[in-house]
Amino acid sequence: MLRTFRNLGRLIRIATTLARYDALSAFSRFGLPPALAWFANRLARKRDGRPGQRLAAAFASLGPSFIKLGQALSIRADLVGEEVAADLSQLQDRLPPFPADQARATVAAELGQPLETLFRSFDDVPVAAASIAQVHFAVTAEGSEVAVKILRPGVEAQFARDLDLFLWIAEKIERHAPRLRRLKPVEVVTTLAESVRVEMDLRLEAAAASELAQNFAGDPDFRVPKVDWTRTARRVLTLERISGIPVDEREVLIAAGHDPQEIVAKAARAFFKQVFRDGFFHADMHPGNMFVAPDGTLVAVDFGIMGRLDQRTRYYLADMLLGFLNGDYATVAEVHFRAGYVPPTQSIGAFTQAARAIAEPIFGRPLHEISLARLLAQLFQVTEQFQMETQPQLLMLQKTMLVCEGVGRKLMPDVNMWSLARPLIEEWMAANRGLEARTRHALAEAAARIEELPAFVANLEKSVAMLASGGVRLHPETLAALTNGRRSVLPWVALVLAAAALIVAMIR
Repeated sequence: MLRTFRNLGRLIRIATTLARYDALSAFSRFGLPPALAWFANRLARKRDGRPGQRLAAAFASLGPSFIKLGQALSIRADLVGEEVAADLSQLQDRLPPFPADQARATVAAELGQPLETLFRSFDDVPVAAASIAQVHFAVTAEGSEVAVKILRPGVEAQFARDLDLFLWIAEKIERHAPRLRRLKPVEVVTTLAESVRVEMDLRLEAAAASELAQNFAGDPDFRVPKVDWTRTARRVLTLERISGIPVDEREVLIAAGHDPQEIVAKAARAFFKQVFRDGFFHADMHPGNMFVAPDGTLVAVDFGIMGRLDQRTRYYLADMLLGFLNGDYATVAEVHFRAGYVPPTQSIGAFTQAARAIAEPIFGRPLHEISLARLLAQLFQVTEQFQMETQPQLLMLQKTMLVCEGVGRKLMPDVNMWSLARPLIEEWMAANRGLEARTRHALAEAAARIEELPAFVANLEKSVAMLASGGVRLHPETLAALTNGRRSVLPWVALVLAAAALIVAMIR
């Protein structure tokens, strides 16, 4: 009860702020109650711009938690609409910096040593200040130039309060609006909370940076700053300081002797490797987080938001994109039904037709205007019609692709960045989705099932023995049938094992 009253009071204050910005209209697609619409109209003070722009401004005024919420909603075009999602994607995660003495105190407390012992110098003016943390340049006692990321004081409590409110609202929506359950509002908030939890433990961000660096060890095109683990703790992260030009500053890059097309090609290859080769990708790859080093290497920073795709999802994504690229819309539909993303009660023919309607206008454009991110966005918009469940990991991927494409077009307006990575894509497809690869995958799955058979048989024998010992009273005929069934299982097991052995012998 206390939680309800606390959240209701907070919700009224939030609704008032949204109404002042005339931002409640961004949710008009859900049908605002007449009383709420009247309330919003009476309070509205700022009517400039589109509904999404006003919503972004309102979220910015509500503080860090709502900036993160806006960024999370920017990948949910299925929830807020494409125009509002696009406007929310422009929401800047920038706040006034907190005082340098608090930053210094946090570093000393977290690392358990006086700051002067750890660093030869420490810049009081931060180079970046966002909703969760800010970054200061420093020089270690050993003389290494580093960037030190420090959490804002009290940020954990503030986010905990607001995330509890978001979850409370999501629970009410799922309980009282059945038609919106497929949008998984509770899962959206849970995903946001998990992302924030990772961002608030800078050791986890350091681990993400280390994993990404390991994945690209020896790669001449892409690298990650080295983590200084001795100066990293839960609220402090120290990384090697990098020098470079922001990836979207075309004229500066050209003046420095860099080829924009080669930069785009490197970015496309790096992104493809992250997604398909590793299943672990930088999910906040805006221009402020990507630099071009003097030698032309791409260097990424800020690893608080990362995405993961398991092998099954990567295969789904590859098969689906290949189907679209080949104009094979029946395969696109089959992939979705096979993955279980679309319920079997839906019409595969109708989904095939919808896939064609999405792809033809996109692929009918000139090559440099084709956007795979837009293709995915359009695909996710048909979810309501076919009761396709939301896939948060794919929405995060789609947003990242959209940002990458935007940077690519800024550098080379007449080049399609994905076509530059085509040889790598074709090589991966042949190795992982060709006939031979599919056969290997099917055999591996069959072998895994065969390995489970002894345990299955043992459990079956145990169950039959328990039944026979009188643990459960059964009709004598039923018990006899079960006992005979146990005896008949073993020959079938032997047959399956023999068949598997024959297949293995044939392919060697």
